[in-house]
Amino acid sequence: MGEAVEMSLGNGFTVSQGDGFTADGKSNCYWFEEEIDVDLKWSFSLNSVLHRGASEFQEIALLDTKHFGKALVIDGKMQSAEMDEFIYHECLVHPSLSFHPNPKVVFIMGGGEGSTAREILKHKNIEKVVMCDIDQEVVDFCRRYLTANSDAFADEKLHLVINDAKAEIEARKEKFDVIVGDLADPVEGGPCYQLYTKSFYEQVLKPKLNDKGVFVTQAGPAGVLTHKEVFSSIYNTLKQVFKYVVAYTAHIPSFADTWGWVMASDEPFSFDAKQMDANIKERIKGELHYLNGDSFVASTVMNKTVINSLLNETHVYTEENARFLHGHGKAHSCNSNL
Repeated sequence: MGEAVEMSLGNGFTVSQGDGFTADGKSNCYWFEEEIDVDLKWSFSLNSVLHRGASEFQEIALLDTKHFGKALVIDGKMQSAEMDEFIYHECLVHPSLSFHPNPKVVFIMGGGEGSTAREILKHKNIEKVVMCDIDQEVVDFCRRYLTANSDAFADEKLHLVINDAKAEIEARKEKFDVIVGDLADPVEGGPCYQLYTKSFYEQVLKPKLNDKGVFVTQAGPAGVLTHKEVFSSIYNTLKQVFKYVVAYTAHIPSFADTWGWVMASDEPFSFDAKQMDANIKERIKGELHYLNGDSFVASTVMNKTVINSLLNETHVYTEENARFLHGHGKAHSCNSNL
């Protein structure tokens, strides 16, 4: 067994030639490791690294994984994978648009890969979608390599803006029926954590919602062992700003965890599975692959550990007292010609 050899390829990725062998003894494995915690890593076997780059804000990679298909990785953290991204994006988008009586104008904070816009544009009554991402490189990268979203990027209803979402919302005079937070996880030093704070929700975002408006955000890992990292805090922070707040979760295989979303409004939510199914059938072009009324209602029911944490959480996100997720990834290989 030979000693592992590592070499840097830049952009935060490391290639290693080591001792990984397939069952027939041939060394032909590539791996991407996401560091979930200081003593925990999640590894993906790869066919290849399709593209790697860096912007002013983030490191970007598109990986061809053996198990999950094409996977978008930003700052070493899995953002979405071809085989299961529909779970994340359907859960992020369709509950809020289904609960709103007639959503026509939507604002996306982040969403550079285009999948959130794709799901919103399935709704027949949508007239305008503003997608605001801070990183031109990420948007250009996704437009070029994530071909599944080509139609969404080409849709005349989509208005793409490259800007900081906070500055963009503040500058706009218009209001929105639904605002969607498809932001990167709050990582220390990253560009997004201030968009999870009470002051942002209260002073910037909420005033730009129309009457009966709904806000929804991705809220990080929500498993039994991970929900206190940011999920419970985001939930509690939104409770300080909106009258009605709903947390819900689903398992995302490529994230190796249960994931959380939080939806908020000053209008009460109705958890009627049959009505949600009727709204989806009436409003949406095509079929959803994951979400229906029953599965959404079920997703709002959490285990005893998580629900107790949500009910008893006292932390409120502020610029001075934020919580951050751990982790940065690297690519390494058992083959020297990555």
